[in-house]
Amino acid sequence: MEPISVLSSLPDALLPWYEAHHRVLPWRETREPYRIWLSEIMLQQTRVEAVKGYYTRFLQAVPTVAALAECPDDTLHKLWEGLGYYSRVRNLKKAAGIIMSEYGGIFPQEYTQVLALPGIGEYTAGAICSIAFNLPTPAVDGNVLRVVSRLTDDPSPIDLPATKAKVRQALEQVYPPDAGTFTQALMELGATLCGPNWKPQCVDCPCQSFCLGNLSGSAERLPVKSPKKAKRQEERTVFILCCEGRYALRRRPEQGLLAGLWEFPNVSGCLDTRQALSAVEQLGLKPTQLLREVSRTHIFTHIQWNMRGIYLEVAQPAEAFHWFTPEQIRTQTALPTAFRQFWEEIQDV
Repeated sequence: MEPISVLSSLPDALLPWYEAHHRVLPWRETREPYRIWLSEIMLQQTRVEAVKGYYTRFLQAVPTVAALAECPDDTLHKLWEGLGYYSRVRNLKKAAGIIMSEYGGIFPQEYTQVLALPGIGEYTAGAICSIAFNLPTPAVDGNVLRVVSRLTDDPSPIDLPATKAKVRQALEQVYPPDAGTFTQALMELGATLCGPNWKPQCVDCPCQSFCLGNLSGSAERLPVKSPKKAKRQEERTVFILCCEGRYALRRRPEQGLLAGLWEFPNVSGCLDTRQALSAVEQLGLKPTQLLREVSRTHIFTHIQWNMRGIYLEVAQPAEAFHWFTPEQIRTQTALPTAFRQFWEEIQDV
């Protein structure tokens, strides 16, 4: 059986299965493009269960494209706190501004227009256009690539752009009239029965009778990925500085990693205690008590931070930093996870 023949069998198999077995998720209760867009951006690199609460809270605070375009950056960052990859929410706001200025606040309905918005790639544009506007635009992510590689018994590495383009072109040829449901059905199959990091549940799969990977016994070995490059290792020393119940924070630069977010003061390298105390004095502060030292790790896409946290009482605040109460940190400032993990130790100090 040719791969295109296999894929042409998908709609008739997947749509009834999806109707009967799909998970109930808040973003599946709507075809409103703003909400679909928000959910797809939140779900990038993030588990479904983690997104549910964020999605609901975000919509309560920022219910429309217009509200998003006008929302202060600090408010958006606080709503996003803990989700990571903060460039996603910055691009959301940029795109909302374009929608307001160029489309009169109406979400564009053409694939090329959606694709041109900041932070939206081919997958997200395909998902929005198919789910919200019922266009035959495949949303090809890791889940869909896994499904198609197993269905067609294809060992092509799924992380190569050529493989993704090939899958997208093949799916375009088999899209049914109910494009939005088909897109979600493919996603659902790849997230559940044909999911990552576990044995495919072929016995329960609606595609088992025509899946070439299942028929040949190769499904468990697929998909294939190119060898991963080792992450770059960086050492950092983080200072959690307290003065009269307030803690020192500063803004990160507006460009680069964690751009514009709050952080505890930190320096490159893993300093020992003596070096750390000296570094704090060089910041214009006088340490009065060493409270705790902890080690933590945070992994970004291409970098791993190996961090040493130094908790210190200091005699007086320095103007180089902003000094916040714990309540202000809890309600007003967005600490990315790399630094928030040190804040979570505060209750034990």
